[in-house]
Amino acid sequence: MPRIRPLVLATLFLTTPAFTTPVGAASAVKDPVGAASAAMGARDGITIHTPQVERTDTPTYVDTETPRFSWLINSTVNETRQTGYRIVVTHDGKTLWDTGEVHSSRSFDIDYAGPALQPGQRYEWLAAVHTSNGDGSVASHFDTALDETGWHGAQWIGKADAASLPAPLLRKTFHVDAHAACATLYVAAGGYADLSIDGRPVSDAVLSPGFTDYDKRVEVVATDMVLTPGDHLLGAELGRGFYGMTNPNVWHWERAPWHGQPRLRAMLRIRYDDGHVQDIVSDSSWRIADGPTRLDDLYGGESYDARDATPATWMPASVLPAPRGKLVAQTEQPIRVLDTLHATSVTEPKPGVFVFAFARVIAGWATFDTTGPAGTTITAHYGEKLMPDGTVDARDEHHYFKAGFQTDRLTLAGGHERWHPRFSYKGFRYVQVEGWPGGKPALDAVTAQVVHTDAAVTGRFESANPLLDWIHRAAVDTMLNNLYGIPTDTPMYEKNGWTGDGMLGADMFLRNVDADRLLAKWVRDIADTRKADGSPLLIAPNPGWGDVRAPTWHAAYVLVPWSLWMNAGDRRPIDEHIDGIARYVTMENARSPGGIADTELGDWVSPETDPGGENAPEDKHVAATAYLYRMQRVTADMLRLVGDTTRAAVFDAQADAVRDAFNAHFLDRAAGRYRGDGDQGYRQAHNLLALAFGLVPDDLRDRVAAGVAADAKARGDHLDTGALATKVILPVLTGTGHADEAWRIATQITFPSWGFWRENGATSLWEHWKLASRSRGHYFLGTVDDWLFGDVAGLRPLAPGWQRIEVRPAVTAWLDHASAAVMTPYGKASVAWRKTGGRVELDVHVPVGAEAVVGLPGHSDTVIGPGDHHLSAP
Repeated sequence: MPRIRPLVLATLFLTTPAFTTPVGAASAVKDPVGAASAAMGARDGITIHTPQVERTDTPTYVDTETPRFSWLINSTVNETRQTGYRIVVTHDGKTLWDTGEVHSSRSFDIDYAGPALQPGQRYEWLAAVHTSNGDGSVASHFDTALDETGWHGAQWIGKADAASLPAPLLRKTFHVDAHAACATLYVAAGGYADLSIDGRPVSDAVLSPGFTDYDKRVEVVATDMVLTPGDHLLGAELGRGFYGMTNPNVWHWERAPWHGQPRLRAMLRIRYDDGHVQDIVSDSSWRIADGPTRLDDLYGGESYDARDATPATWMPASVLPAPRGKLVAQTEQPIRVLDTLHATSVTEPKPGVFVFAFARVIAGWATFDTTGPAGTTITAHYGEKLMPDGTVDARDEHHYFKAGFQTDRLTLAGGHERWHPRFSYKGFRYVQVEGWPGGKPALDAVTAQVVHTDAAVTGRFESANPLLDWIHRAAVDTMLNNLYGIPTDTPMYEKNGWTGDGMLGADMFLRNVDADRLLAKWVRDIADTRKADGSPLLIAPNPGWGDVRAPTWHAAYVLVPWSLWMNAGDRRPIDEHIDGIARYVTMENARSPGGIADTELGDWVSPETDPGGENAPEDKHVAATAYLYRMQRVTADMLRLVGDTTRAAVFDAQADAVRDAFNAHFLDRAAGRYRGDGDQGYRQAHNLLALAFGLVPDDLRDRVAAGVAADAKARGDHLDTGALATKVILPVLTGTGHADEAWRIATQITFPSWGFWRENGATSLWEHWKLASRSRGHYFLGTVDDWLFGDVAGLRPLAPGWQRIEVRPAVTAWLDHASAAVMTPYGKASVAWRKTGGRVELDVHVPVGAEAVVGLPGHSDTVIGPGDHHLSAP
């Protein structure tokens, strides 16, 4: 058997960057390549476009002292290279920083190195870019964050009554004089704040601002607008979110250290043509009243009484204590309503009970359009599947919540009402309504809104196999359903940022959607959960729950920053967290006697486990120790990156010792396999993790890999893996000469397989292989998408930021064609191959700034530079 390719490890844990969507703008353009944003010069086939600061178009609240500048280059001429640049930053027409001519190929994350930027100011910048095929330029601007003085005395306001449940309404009248040039609204909140001016939303963001550990960080959103002269009304409705949750739940969000009534800090800054500034700030002069949202809970749903839509009594707002966390920019994209689905059917499984069905599982909410007498209450239950009697399965099977689950209630004021929830979201495909006035509702009476973080879809995969294409589409849909400012673990049940889930999906997220800023923010959330000993908790952000040992899940603190560096080219998370990472990994090593680690969470939800979720029936020490080794190697690499070779050597030595202990304890050399203490039979996960992480001695790699392939073959070409090992099974088999078995597993349609889900009507990825899977909106068993890009299409990174790309299709013997594209920091990289007349024809696009190594079966590798290339081989 051939030896495992050295590239397999890179395939498993490197990630693909994706470009960003500006705050305050919808992501209609899914592929920014070709959209010459703010290009100031384009000649000789060169276009410089997509100027960004902090990986964002025209950011309105930059809170770093050293913002980073980026741009993209398009060229119609192959082998074009950037040869240099010059960046000029100005303020009020005066030059603040001029790099001069810099001879460099660097085109992204170029650090600002001028005088200190002043808070609350707009800065313009221009980049003149030189290439081997001509020059071009690009210009844009960014705004800096406020300091405390800049908030101009804005106070935190809300409702003082700790027992009051209705969502408060706040309002403030103000006057705009003539010649107002522009205005910016700055908003921070404990919970959610829905802002409006004269009854119209100030932006299309929902469930905003973003969610954090409010004792550590509180996110600020800044929105630019234009105001006409005259009197105006600034209004707000506050939602509880994870800040003021009242529904008791298993994670104790209702007892979070920061818990309190939702609150708001806001300032509307109006700038006039003559230079003077008018600030409208949140304080006790604002008026407050209980609004029509009588109860809002992220898990339970909302109760809305339209009879209370216009409060009769308004009182002065209460000034409340500020959250303890530091005000920071919301760097991740906002959550938005991104699509509306129309019902495909309405059934009546029981008298007066109506079920609206939609085309696929989504995350979001429903809009109800109805007419009825005052006092009529409509109850809506949301679910991803149906019960045998045709009603919606909205059961809280694990008894996570004490006071309701995925249920909205709408009470009519009399007459026509069109309503949707504003402070909760659900995972669902079906909506069951009861109490509908006037008999059976029309098909268009209920629509479903697709809601998630507005991360543009930047990756693409297509092939000649319909099942593989379905897997990819389901993976992307499921990932998007789980993006709510953090990567969540089911929009229906948990909505939590489980660290292991996000770690396993990081490659997939970054390759398919614009998730780099969100994941960088989430790494800070993980860091915020750390205990005194340096170890993270299981979910991030965290209310103080999940204090268990699980290096398999805690590894997210180590591996997600490495993924961001390797494929998004973003080194900042490593620089920011390396000391904390090193401290945690050192602690994990110290509590692993003899080099053998332990964990409460192993290869979760293998096929034979309970569909509600449990560990595979195998020795968890194997996975724990494999992940300890992987973390030690990555930590050493990070330390070398930051120039600390002394500490890097320490972690390398620790990793060597753990590898030796792992093989001494778990490797059966005679049998050529790994087995844990007390295991019954062969366990694929043990052997796959050992191969994927480089723990197997060189002389045994072929035998161990052959053992995995043989076990899958003996199971009728099926995997026997949970979340941890499913990620690596197909890349490892393909990389060790068993692509045939990988193909058979991938295209299987009987249990357990992805095809089994599809055969049973799935429109998304599930939490378990079994039909009884609790959740049908969970991505961590869908990491087969790594293999679709890396081996089926044959597109993977070899160097940080995709500066060096490998193109190497590995399944041409079983498929007629496949293609894929990813967005790198340099622009789009793509491959498309097809079999024609006994030959493999290959088209590759390499962005300016990168190069690619192309390998076709039976041929030596070819290195190609930027541009469009066609290759073929018999």
